[in-house]
Amino acid sequence: MSSKAVCGVFATAALTMIGLCAFSRSAQSSPRSESDAKPLLLEKNEGELRTRRIHTDNSAMPAYEFMLKVSPKNNGSQHLVLGTEELAPGAAIQKHRHLVQDEILLIQSGTAHVWLGDQERDIHAGGLVFIPSVTWVSLKNTGTEPVSLTFIFSAPGFEDTMRCNSVAAGEAPTQITPEQQRDCAHEGHAEYASRPEQPRNE
Repeated sequence: MSSKAVCGVFATAALTMIGLCAFSRSAQSSPRSESDAKPLLLEKNEGELRTRRIHTDNSAMPAYEFMLKVSPKNNGSQHLVLGTEELAPGAAIQKHRHLVQDEILLIQSGTAHVWLGDQERDIHAGGLVFIPSVTWVSLKNTGTEPVSLTFIFSAPGFEDTMRCNSVAAGEAPTQITPEQQRDCAHEGHAEYASRPEQPRNE
């Protein structure tokens, strides 16, 4: 066999081995790892129930609850956060914006008066609010029945603010100052209209 033929055989063998190694690595990395999100089947009352802390500046009604259902801490989700909340008549979510995540609010019952960017209107049961990142939003229950809503975030983050602003169900709600609210907002990449944030030098 000529030296040219021998070189050709070795080159073919080398390319074949490289291809097999690449395929093997690809096959090993494609299955889902144990750290990925876990599937969930949850009833309405199942999830991480939390109670909001009491604002010392009276900027929000005290002690109302929300439930986190999907998040990195709840089931390992790295792409979505979902939870539910019920607002009593007269209760409001103060004006704020998310600096990173888009959000969707699904109104399940009641009537919510929504301020979104330069828009303002009532949204009724079955309605939807899409909140792009960096868009100011607030809402208030202007009806006579509770507003039940589902919130969905396009990426994790704001649930850390929500946990910071609340206590686990069953614990007595502690007070929270405007300064503490600001610090909690930083955790979830958000800011409140009443206390806009300046960029931090990290």
